[in-house]
Amino acid sequence: MDFSGTMILAGLILALLWLWSMKNRRKYPLPPGPTGLPLIGNLLQVDKHVPFKSMLKLSEKYGPVMTLHLGWQRVVVLVGYDTVKEALVDQADDFVGRGPVPFILKVTKGYGLAISNGERWRQLRRFTLTTLRDFGMGRKGMEEWIQEESQNYMRSIKETVLSAPFDPSFLLSCTASNVICCLVFGQRFSYDDEHFLRLLKIISEILEFESSPLGGMYNVFPWLMEHLPGHQHTVFSQAEEVKKFIMTKIQEHMETINPSVPRDYIDCFLTRLSQEKDIPTSEFHYDNLVSTVLVLFLAGTETTSTTLRYALSVLIKYPNIQGTSTKISISKTLKNYII
Repeated sequence: MDFSGTMILAGLILALLWLWSMKNRRKYPLPPGPTGLPLIGNLLQVDKHVPFKSMLKLSEKYGPVMTLHLGWQRVVVLVGYDTVKEALVDQADDFVGRGPVPFILKVTKGYGLAISNGERWRQLRRFTLTTLRDFGMGRKGMEEWIQEESQNYMRSIKETVLSAPFDPSFLLSCTASNVICCLVFGQRFSYDDEHFLRLLKIISEILEFESSPLGGMYNVFPWLMEHLPGHQHTVFSQAEEVKKFIMTKIQEHMETINPSVPRDYIDCFLTRLSQEKDIPTSEFHYDNLVSTVLVLFLAGTETTSTTLRYALSVLIKYPNIQGTSTKISISKTLKNYII
């Protein structure tokens, strides 16, 4: 490398160090935390596979509220039940905002309920909660859907060869997703539907990527990961496939909608969109509909099935609890039949 090239490289390094120092100059008091390195911050001090363990360890020195630098991003970490409760419950209004997550921003383009703030978040959240409750969320109507879907789940298990252990994960995903589909799309899908199974596989891979070290690297260095080859590009193309499915369903609803008899969440949103199409400040438009339905479909499917898998693993680990739970379940079932 000649002298001019060396000078240019040195200049770039100095510029990056200057930017780092300017970015981390404290304009306001911040909680204590470990000193980070330029560009990468505290990434070397955080276990990429189980980051929460590293944060628990660091909290022993810096306290339950501390500052970390994950690459260029500065974050304040809350550790412990009491600390989290004080922030998210006792001071909920001060912590209502959502920080930008590059992975979700790219998938949703900033639209929808998951990553929004301010007026957009308030309008979409209020509408979504009200609409889902109208269709039975948290009420007896939804309980009937869940019971009906659980019967399909049990039927599928009985059709499976039970002479050897089997993984119920995929069936649980089908079951949980169908309950969400009833609320959002107004229909359920057969467990043999190849398109439905393909979508569930994609959802699982997307969320697996998001929680993986590679997904974490994308959220820390999105500008770099965009230009590097890797699995992240496959994941984003898969997310587009799910969005195309949702757009197809929305188009079907637009062609068959009856505003006086809404069938599901999409119908209600399209009706509101039509009512407020001339209001400039309205957040009820096509892009917000697609991204909100995407989030409901993805998050509602995997989170519920994961919780059920965890519950099953606990019952397997503690057979005595399993016996008690079974007796309680049988007792409740008999009581329902008697009533």
